[in-house]
Amino acid sequence: MRALILTFGTRGDIEPFAALADRLAVEGHEVALAAPESHRHAVSAAVLYEPMGTEMDRVMREAMADMNGPAEALTAGRQMMAAMRVSLDEQWEIAQRFEPTVVVAHPKALGGPHIGGRLGVPVVPSLPLPFLTPTAAFPVPFTARPLGPRLNRLSYTFNRFTALAYGGMINRFRRDQLGLERASRFSDYLHSADGERMPVLYSFSRHVVPRPPDYPASAHVTGYWFREPSSTEWAPPPELSEFLEGDGPVVYIGFGSMGFGKDAERRGRVVAEAVHAAGTRAVVAQGWGALQIQPTRDVLLIDEVPHEWLFPRVAAVVHHGGAGTTAAGLRAGKPTMICPVLGDQPFWGRRVHELGVGPAPVPLRRLSSEELASAITGMLHDDAYRARAADIAAQLAQEDGTGQAVRVLEGLDARVAGRG
Repeated sequence: MRALILTFGTRGDIEPFAALADRLAVEGHEVALAAPESHRHAVSAAVLYEPMGTEMDRVMREAMADMNGPAEALTAGRQMMAAMRVSLDEQWEIAQRFEPTVVVAHPKALGGPHIGGRLGVPVVPSLPLPFLTPTAAFPVPFTARPLGPRLNRLSYTFNRFTALAYGGMINRFRRDQLGLERASRFSDYLHSADGERMPVLYSFSRHVVPRPPDYPASAHVTGYWFREPSSTEWAPPPELSEFLEGDGPVVYIGFGSMGFGKDAERRGRVVAEAVHAAGTRAVVAQGWGALQIQPTRDVLLIDEVPHEWLFPRVAAVVHHGGAGTTAAGLRAGKPTMICPVLGDQPFWGRRVHELGVGPAPVPLRRLSSEELASAITGMLHDDAYRARAADIAAQLAQEDGTGQAVRVLEGLDARVAGRG
């Protein structure tokens, strides 16, 4: 099997696919992973890395850090559309060079289904949240709260937004680069352009989000895609090791790329006051302009540290609720508080609280130092949070998410080879 993986986004959008790529390579398959240059380091030597979406990544990072109002948003939107067009061309060039027998595509990459159709190979949309397949169990994760069974299913029409918003650009790509006919602007990621149902790989755990009973057989909930421990462990800077070895528990606090250039100073004050009031110490990640805070004896400021290394070494985690960060905290067995900003983050905040792993989520825009201090104190001293977090971690340790995904892909590849 020759597997081409197309992915784009923040760290949580890249690392699960890097883990899948590693597993495919270990099992003897040829694999190429296409992602922005800033994530090249996440791709192991056993995997062919192809740069893709680097300009999109640059625009996104600058927008996240600096956006302050509608004018900046409009400028960023125009720049992102131009960068998307470049990314589509890059994806097609990579596919022609690599000649895959199967394509695994994060929906943010946009080109996957169309490239697979052009090459006549299976396309497998994949992402780490239950976003594509309609279900009565819960609404599309971008929805604020449950809507009831009928409306829950109906909410998944949100997925047609991509085709409506980017249909013109995608159809130009299909016509000019792929030589294909127009695709409907009402298409979705569950069906190919000719209407055939596509399999979907969901890299989350049934222990965190139980598989809905109305999911079709084509929806595969594999478990999280974690990498095997590296034979060469990441080496922390001395100041981080010394801080973690100090007296008293340490809490991780970080909001990733959720800064948008607004209220960074206020968020920094909230964090500093909360850490002081809770009488604890904290490793604080700055992210892309998410917060501004001065380091102190009890607050260590960091840029970026692998979550799989850091989270097992702290007592609790506070973050924005990205799917990847949530998975890392649960895998480490740590009580978790989520302060969501947008997208699927409120969904993960509710799930963490419903699982009994942490306090109720508080939107980052409303977070006060009093609320954060109370949540930190609870996570450090509530035995129920710690016990439930340990239970979830033990369940996740029994799963083989990347192995399950590889079996699905091998089955698809074998069926296509059999037809040939």
